[in-house]
Amino acid sequence: MKSLFLLLSFVGLLSLSLFSQDTKEYKVGCIMFYNIENLFDTIPGDNDKEFAPDTEKQWNTKRYFDKMEAMASVIVGVGSDMTGTAPAIVGLSEIENMTVLKDLVNAPSIKKYNYQIVHFDGSDRRGVDCALLYRPEFFTVTNTAMHLVRTPEDTAFRTRDQLLVSGLYDGEEMHFIILHWPSRRGGEKRSAPKRAAAADVTRHIVDSLLTINPEAKVVCMGDLNDDPIDKSLKEHLNTAAKKEDAVLPKLYNPMEQLYKSGTGSLAYQDKWNLFDQIIITPAFLEKDMSSYRFYQAHIYNKPFLMQKEGRFKGYPFRTYVGNTYMGGYSDHFPAYIYVIKEKQSSN
Repeated sequence: MKSLFLLLSFVGLLSLSLFSQDTKEYKVGCIMFYNIENLFDTIPGDNDKEFAPDTEKQWNTKRYFDKMEAMASVIVGVGSDMTGTAPAIVGLSEIENMTVLKDLVNAPSIKKYNYQIVHFDGSDRRGVDCALLYRPEFFTVTNTAMHLVRTPEDTAFRTRDQLLVSGLYDGEEMHFIILHWPSRRGGEKRSAPKRAAAADVTRHIVDSLLTINPEAKVVCMGDLNDDPIDKSLKEHLNTAAKKEDAVLPKLYNPMEQLYKSGTGSLAYQDKWNLFDQIIITPAFLEKDMSSYRFYQAHIYNKPFLMQKEGRFKGYPFRTYVGNTYMGGYSDHFPAYIYVIKEKQSSN
């Protein structure tokens, strides 16, 4: 008989009983990714002329800080059902600069968690970047790097750079790659080579880490603008849908099974896609629970994040639809995973 219950504590403890007389406690942590959709400040720039007070969007100070609190309230809730606290690691995309990130981590509902920021200004033409937030009581940064994405056939092409953050998660070395692969603008097939190029860069980063340590724990997370079954994932990144098939050089993509079961993270023209994914190296799948291992993957699609009525009922509840202010959240749902580790006895 299997039972599962949560012991509420700051570090997050999970008690799993695989057999009636064999109950063990596990530390449980949450790692999430969220495309927070156009988190721009209100100051007009070269890349964000539509997000200013005197534009059709009327993007003003009140709407800006309302968006901050909305994003913060989502982040702190992800995974809390099991951990009893806010996520330890948060990957973000579609943020403009360090200013908006500082305002985000100081929003009322999130400030007490003392999130620290890793961000570099990138080369994307729209001026949006990826970033990582982390709670210093769980994670210590040891190294950071940005990786450019270029395509041989289009040397002028610019997209989001890929952020690598390495460090110690509860004393264990882990690496996080935050991604926002090129969009499907111009059509899925026409734009596919750009996502393939981005996937090749991600794979190169992973392979570089695995060359140093074949047991490296690497988490790739982001808005990939492709579904788990697409070529960029299956061939270029080289992912597997099942744990038993995730043997190096393959990576494990738990989102593929979610996708095949009908779960999505965004909707377009009455079709659900699962672009927001978290992919891990096989080191997370070992049976020895003396270090952190993968436990579960989810999409955070609570009802309050959904459009309540109209043609787009059930879709993600957005801040804007076109230039119409809706006062919602994002056009994406967050993705997240749990990692667990057996708690060592103090005796």
